Amino acid sequence: MRILRAATVTATVTALAAVAAGCGGGTSFDDGGSDDSPRTLTYWASNQGPNVEADKKILGPELRKFERQTGIKVKLEVIPWPELLNRILAATTSGQGPDVLNIGNTWSASLQATGALLPWDRKNLDAIGGRDRFLASALEATGAAGKDPAAVPLYSLAYALYYNKRMFQEAGISKPPATWDELVADGKRISKDGKWGLGAEGGQLTNNIHQAFALGKQHGADFFDRTGKPTFTSDGAVAAVKQYIDFMAKDKIIAPGNAEYGQNQSLRDFATGRTAMVLWQAAATTFAADGMKPGDWGVAPVPVPSGTPGTGRQINSMLAGINIAVFKNTRNLQGARKFVKFMTSDTEQRLLNKTYGSIPPVKAAQQDPAFNRKDTRVLRETLIRSAAPLPQIAEESQFETSVGTAVKDLFADAAAGHPVTTASVKARLAKAQQQMAQ
Repeated sequence: MRILRAATVTATVTALAAVAAGCGGGTSFDDGGSDDSPRTLTYWASNQGPNVEADKKILGPELRKFERQTGIKVKLEVIPWPELLNRILAATTSGQGPDVLNIGNTWSASLQATGALLPWDRKNLDAIGGRDRFLASALEATGAAGKDPAAVPLYSLAYALYYNKRMFQEAGISKPPATWDELVADGKRISKDGKWGLGAEGGQLTNNIHQAFALGKQHGADFFDRTGKPTFTSDGAVAAVKQYIDFMAKDKIIAPGNAEYGQNQSLRDFATGRTAMVLWQAAATTFAADGMKPGDWGVAPVPVPSGTPGTGRQINSMLAGINIAVFKNTRNLQGARKFVKFMTSDTEQRLLNKTYGSIPPVKAAQQDPAFNRKDTRVLRETLIRSAAPLPQIAEESQFETSVGTAVKDLFADAAAGHPVTTASVKARLAKAQQQMAQ
């Protein structure tokens, strides 16, 4: 999923599964038509651009293009990330939702468990051109293993390390760090006189999970065992979370105020020269909106413990992205499938992913030169070589909430000057694990 905003979960999907099974979506507009002749679709789009109004301007012409091609009008609502998951959960219980919607790919298995989304079996996938059109890695984040996908990949994303060229030059640093030791050393050289080496969004649960998960993979931790049982207190998981918190608590390269960040403040600090590095997904459009020119910043793969990022299977990013789904009980199934086919067509994939700075999960669309620029090439190669999906389990949203909150609380401890030890990290994660069991 995208990490521009945190999605605060106020209800757990597993508790909803029994209630939501059989509940559908699709609004009942008077002019909605029937499945034989659908004239109207409702579409909940996630906020991908700098703001909701920007998304409306980007998507509006494409939806009108779809209407000209098919005669089907699309009623668009762009939903900010803090609201999206809760809106979807409410729709799965009430049955009053859109026909088509975007979901964070990390939610795929959780929402699949509600039974409210259309399964993309072979027939449905063939209707949009077939499974082979999509990157295998993107399909790994579409639902639980062994089940038909609950959604179709729409925008693919990975993390990269963005660095401020001027700040690096002023500090006498000639190249971006390839390892974490190098990142800490560079960060210490920069962190003085009101400037900081690295930015973080310590108050954003989703971003906390993404960073902890990728570091966990580097420490040999998955956070869940093969049976789906949480293993938050494993040595690898504890070491990963402590490493992330130590950037503030021990290494002093993240400003204490970042403990409260959760709304892109770290990107604004980066754009204004207060912070030299950020770990982010497809940040180019946001930097431009904040007044930065392409030559002001550079991009490199997220560091690894040793060696060179991207070699072998050294995981350095969670596999991020947006999927497009259909509510199973929509009255406009044919029209919904046509819309998904349109949005995942080669033409739309090139245009929309180019606009948003993301990477097309449709393989043919990646041939566009726009996805071979330095920044997009780093994202594309990370997706292919060294990204891994978050656990595709029904309890994934609980994982984001419980462990994301534990990381948030540890950042708060660090900002307040309280010691952050292996024992204190393990205690926070043990509490998160207990919450998962409740």
